[in-house]
Amino acid sequence: MITYLPGKEPHTREYRMIFKNVDRAGYDPSIDCYLNDGGYQQLRKAIGMVPKDITEEVKKSGLRGRGGAGFPTGMKWTFIPPNNTKPVYLICNGDESEPGTFKDRYILHQDPHQLIEGMVISAFAVGAHVAYIYIREEFPAAARIVETAIEEARARNFVGSNILGSGFDLEIYVHRGAGAYICGEETGLIESLEGKRPYPRIKPPYFPAALGLYMCPTIVNNVESLCHVVHIIQRGGEEYAKLGTAKNTGTRILCVSGDVKSPGYFEVEVGKLTMRELLYDVCGGPKDGRTLKAVIPGGSSSKILRCDESFKIKNADGSTRELSFWDIPMDFDSLAACGSMAGSGGVIVIDDTRKISWVLNNLNAFYAHESCGQCTPCREGSMWMKKITDRLVSGDASPQDISTLESVAYQIDGRTICAFGEASSWPVEAIVAKFREELLADTKEENADKPHNPEAEAQRRFLHST
Repeated sequence: MITYLPGKEPHTREYRMIFKNVDRAGYDPSIDCYLNDGGYQQLRKAIGMVPKDITEEVKKSGLRGRGGAGFPTGMKWTFIPPNNTKPVYLICNGDESEPGTFKDRYILHQDPHQLIEGMVISAFAVGAHVAYIYIREEFPAAARIVETAIEEARARNFVGSNILGSGFDLEIYVHRGAGAYICGEETGLIESLEGKRPYPRIKPPYFPAALGLYMCPTIVNNVESLCHVVHIIQRGGEEYAKLGTAKNTGTRILCVSGDVKSPGYFEVEVGKLTMRELLYDVCGGPKDGRTLKAVIPGGSSSKILRCDESFKIKNADGSTRELSFWDIPMDFDSLAACGSMAGSGGVIVIDDTRKISWVLNNLNAFYAHESCGQCTPCREGSMWMKKITDRLVSGDASPQDISTLESVAYQIDGRTICAFGEASSWPVEAIVAKFREELLADTKEENADKPHNPEAEAQRRFLHST
């Protein structure tokens, strides 16, 4: 019988698997605690399997990456060139810098050996003998905990040379980033790991599975994704696939923040909860006297959805049906069909007390600060959008600024090396499209003739003086 700390008990709608040990009473991150709970038994099982059979089980499971893109994990593993003669690397992306996302850090802090076991199994499957856990700078305690866990695992022969007498060797290293959002992008992360500025690489040709770390085949997976591998080996791929829904299998951790009574992290079967069930049944609904206005469903880069929207969804047979916002299943495909995405599972809730111009400015300030600067549309455009919404929240914007803001966003979208350009432009595109009238209400026509900054004011004075 598992008991949890008072006030930290899972909701009745949860299905705890990856988070089984998070907030568990009497549980600590030591290897002894993990072993007493059956830890590393799946590694013992996997190490006796043929590596390609592990990959097949992961493919059968239907596991999709939990870091943001939702790409099938097993398929990703098969992209390593078949005739490869170079070293293969495995990287765990523990950067977790998507605003609204706070799940991986709990695994790093409270259950690091689950991650290590998943990494060793995954490395064995793909033929990697060196693995890295990339942890963002803001997680110093997590880095120390994971480093301790690696040494504990090494002392028990779960990491290092000739693991469990199998002849398989694997070294795992912790690499701490410098607090850059762009390092959540896998090729930017690889550049950082190599000691360079984290400028994302052009794909193609630099797909990590072919040309990754040190130009060698590299598999990059998210913390949560690698933990799922342990449970796939335990259950078998087909049995695991019975969790969740078709093409959206297993569980995933949703991080709900913002304007609900009970925000937090919740592990649920994928697609088994609708938006209404998540926000009302699990999170208690809006705060007293308030009304829910909109939701950003997959971290700050996913497009916002209004609570009064409805969507036309195409069925498998080609017909269409109408789906209200409240009835959207919380899975990858349904959210994509509604014009947004499941992303990293960060559900940001906005009620009627929030000015949408403030929300947009908050997002724009983040992306302007985090742009790596490699691509001109992103470097210049993200700052331009931030300056426009600065004026919007200060009451200095004109109606024309809203059209300019929208135009800038669309000129970034699809014109950059990595997806950061889309990450900065999609919130603007969606918010302007869905809340144009509210944004226009914060503008004044007379502001069109005002200078926008001190440089413009100086130029205006110079022109008037001549």
